[in-house]
Amino acid sequence: MDIKNLATDMDSIVAQGAIVEAVEKYFAEDANTSDYNQVTTTGKEQMVEKMTGFAGAIAQVNGIQLHRTLVDGNVSASEFTFDFLMKDNSRVYWHEIIRRIWNDEGKVVHEEYFNA
Repeated sequence: MDIKNLATDMDSIVAQGAIVEAVEKYFAEDANTSDYNQVTTTGKEQMVEKMTGFAGAIAQVNGIQLHRTLVDGNVSASEFTFDFLMKDNSRVYWHEIIRRIWNDEGKVVHEEYFNA
């Protein structure tokens, strides 16, 4: 499995704003996530639901910038800046590192977000 190519493809999908599609394509059914706000998901279905709700709350994408993707073995780390105007008129501005652990089938089994 070429994790570098998989991570690069997933990141390009995310950078286009298709976050739900990236999860649907690359998450394993038993994947879990955690972030720096102590929010977790268990299972691909829960993550798709979470991302669908989040994407539906976005009024305008001001920018999504992928800075870099690094891979070491079956672990990738991607640095992004996300800038969204939400439907409630709040602004989401995240500069974060997304660390992913990939399984032998080329699917993400764990994704963790770090405030950069």
